[in-house]
Amino acid sequence: MDIGAHVEQTDPIAEAQARNAPLVQFFLGDPQSFKGPVVKYAGGAEGLKADAADAGVDLYVHAPYLINVATTNNRQRIPGRKLLQQHMDAAAEIGAKGLIVHGGHVTDDDDPAKGFDNWRKAIEATDLKIPLLIENTAGGTNAMTRYLDRIAGVWEAISKAEGFDMVGFCLDTCHAHAGGNPMETVVDDVRKITGRIDLVHCNDSRDEFDSGADRHANFGAGRIDPDLLAAVVRDADAPVICETPGGAKEHTADFAWLRERL
Repeated sequence: MDIGAHVEQTDPIAEAQARNAPLVQFFLGDPQSFKGPVVKYAGGAEGLKADAADAGVDLYVHAPYLINVATTNNRQRIPGRKLLQQHMDAAAEIGAKGLIVHGGHVTDDDDPAKGFDNWRKAIEATDLKIPLLIENTAGGTNAMTRYLDRIAGVWEAISKAEGFDMVGFCLDTCHAHAGGNPMETVVDDVRKITGRIDLVHCNDSRDEFDSGADRHANFGAGRIDPDLLAAVVRDADAPVICETPGGAKEHTADFAWLRERL
């Protein structure tokens, strides 16, 4: 099983090699900005694509946190769609295997169905050049991908969209635990809805089950049962990105911890 980590974006290949990892995830630019993607690699987009291929490293890009294509607020949704397309284009230019984006949310006064349909519209409006991997999230009562029934609502809506064949799912273990989804069954539960799990964000959680808090912890230092955490990874049978705290030393220790239990 391929295991990698979320790393600093200036030289993702060096970061992968420091961890002896066959894949890495990173941001392109500021994850808290609408300014658009920036490739910080010295060789530019073409150089990063070529050098990653030569090194045998798969690249994944995480979209900015500000993107919320589900919202009914035009001032957030419309710039978010634009930013999503910009990051899709940039991720494709570097040869990324996927672009990960959070599910977003609607306001407490909104019918969730409006968010589901906005997701459909976003898929149809975006030129999906590489797989777009929608990630489950930890908090918010009107989040689109915290609860299983909401994930089902998104999937039912986007299944009718042109481009749906380029959409996949990223399962985050911390988010699942904090979001109140039973870890014993979450892989099967998600697959029944989406038919697929394309990537796992493997993270322990600093908080209790169903806390709604998105705070990652290193493996064994959080509140997720170690056997359940490993079982989710094993059952999902997809590439793994660890978004745990620390750098190469801590990530390497997390890799070893996980491999011992797989």
